[in-house]
Amino acid sequence: MTGTSTAKSAYLLDMDGVIYRENNLIPGARELIEQFQERDIPFLFLTNNSMPTQEDLVVKLAHLGISGLNPQHFYTSALNTADFLRTVQPSATAFVVGEGGIISALRDASIPHDNMHPTYVIVGEGTPTVEKLNRAHELLEQGARFVVTNPDNWCPVGPDKTRPGAGALAAYLEASTGVRAYFLGKPNPFMYACACQRILANRPDLHRADVFMVGDTMETDIRGAVEYGLRALLVLTGSTRYEDLANYVYQPTAVIPDVLALHEHLRTGKPLEDFAIGAEQTGKGRGNRSSEDRHQKNAPALSYRPRPAMTK
Repeated sequence: MTGTSTAKSAYLLDMDGVIYRENNLIPGARELIEQFQERDIPFLFLTNNSMPTQEDLVVKLAHLGISGLNPQHFYTSALNTADFLRTVQPSATAFVVGEGGIISALRDASIPHDNMHPTYVIVGEGTPTVEKLNRAHELLEQGARFVVTNPDNWCPVGPDKTRPGAGALAAYLEASTGVRAYFLGKPNPFMYACACQRILANRPDLHRADVFMVGDTMETDIRGAVEYGLRALLVLTGSTRYEDLANYVYQPTAVIPDVLALHEHLRTGKPLEDFAIGAEQTGKGRGNRSSEDRHQKNAPALSYRPRPAMTK
C-alpha cells in the first residue's frame, strides 16, 4: 500500500454496502460522486444485481440524493451477460429465468428468447414459478448451456430481510440436473474487463493500472479486482469485517472506513495511507483516531452491522 497514488485515476464502485444501505446513503457518498463530476474523474457503478436496468438505477440514486447521473454510469451483471453472449456466440438464443434488467439487456443485444431449443439457459434475479424452473431443468437436460448472471446467493431487500439471489437459483438447477453453471458478474474477470473498457473508452490518458475498484465484499469486489490486476479499496460499511481479512490469501490495496475517507483523500490531497485502517504511520489518521486505534490489531468500531458474505 505504501506510495499508493490516486492523482490520476478512475473508479469502479460497488453500490449496496458502498454507496447506500437499506435505501440510505452512506456518509460521503454524495460528496464523492459530486467530486468525481466536478473534477471529471471517470467512475462507473458496478453491480451484481441483474434485476434493475441502468435507467432504474439512475432514478434510485436520484431519490437517494445523487443527481446528474445517466445510464452510462452503470454496468450490471445483466449487461455483462449480454456482452458475454455476444462475444462467445453472437447467434445464441436464450431461455431466461429472471426478471427486469436481464430481459432488457438480452433484448437490447438482439439475443432472442427461446423456450424450445435455446443455446443457453440464463439465470438471474427474480421470483420464478415452479413451471419455469421445471422448464429450465428440462432444457439443461436436453443440452442447453448454463450461464448465471452472478454468484450471489442472496440480495438485500430491507434492514433485516433478504431474498434468494441468482446463485441460489443456480444451485437448485445444478443439483437437479448435474450441470455446472458458468457465473458472470463479479468476481469473473470478464466483468472487470468490460467495465474497464467502458470507463477508459474516452480517456486515452488513463490505463488499467489507473483504475481502482471500491467495494465492500472480499469474495466478489476485491477478489475480481485482484485477479484482473486492478487496485482495490475495501470499505467496512458492508459485508466484510476488518478481522475477516486474515481468512483470504488475496488482500485489498487499502482498507478504509467508508467512501467519506476516499472523498477526504481526494479533497485534501493527503496520502491515501493516512486514511487507511491498519496503517502503521504513528500519529497519522483520519479525524481524532489515535495511532493505537489505527494499529492492525485494533480495527475501529463500525456503525454498520456487517452482513454475511453473498457467496460461499
